[in-house]
Amino acid sequence: KEMSIEILELAAILAAAGIVAGLLAGLLGVGGGIVLVPVLDLAFGAAGVPDHLRMHLAVGTSLASIIPTALSSARAHRRRDAIDASVAKTWSVGVAVGATLGAVIAALVRGAVLSAVFGVVAVLVGLRMLAGDGGANAPDRLPGRLKWLPIPLGIGTISAMMGIGGGTLSVPALTALGVPVHRAVGTSSWLGFWIAVPAAIGFAWLGRGVAGLPPFSLGYVSLVALAVLLPVTVLAAPWGAKIAHGLTRRQLAVAFGLFLLLTGGRMLYRSLSH
Repeated sequence: KEMSIEILELAAILAAAGIVAGLLAGLLGVGGGIVLVPVLDLAFGAAGVPDHLRMHLAVGTSLASIIPTALSSARAHRRRDAIDASVAKTWSVGVAVGATLGAVIAALVRGAVLSAVFGVVAVLVGLRMLAGDGGANAPDRLPGRLKWLPIPLGIGTISAMMGIGGGTLSVPALTALGVPVHRAVGTSSWLGFWIAVPAAIGFAWLGRGVAGLPPFSLGYVSLVALAVLLPVTVLAAPWGAKIAHGLTRRQLAVAFGLFLLLTGGRMLYRSLSH
């Protein structure tokens, strides 16, 4: 009976996190992983998953959940003509290649390393967003050109290691290259799909046969957690997109920055305590 109560509590926590992740996916173009990875890390710990496997499982499961969430969010932004076609076309390949590389690297390092990468990047980007929107005075940089390809390659690699859809990095990068923040958020939602697909497949493949993973895991992807997360994240993503288009550019940037500082700080604390 106590075990049943614990399972129900975990399911409720994951469902709540899924709603928040879906809202943020639409609101900020971040795919939702920035919320899900810390929550999944805690949930898997409560479920008895060995500490050295928790972050890998959290990252892989988060990436798998981002696939439908990113599509739902991108569809909502596309209806508002908020996706830059040239960037979407050029950067999709770059982030996909980078995500494949990131999944391979992540499978070879300790969980504490993944926590540290997550925390450092989130805090730095959060500070950058709070400092101001650097893209307002850079309309001539044309990020859709091939010369900017190293940027999506790097975004895909780091995002796969963090278990996120890339918006944490691509939104600031696109605004710095002159893309208005609302359009950057919409485009990042689309790019999140191209990060999540190869990275999730990589985590599922590289985690097969690893001892200590919970039942119903496909490599480093928990199918049980996905069953709880997917319906609520997909449902909530369009709500977030609607909210985003009701905010000013500065309001959206500040909200993004504050959230990143909170989540990044928490993951840094985790990495330093292990």
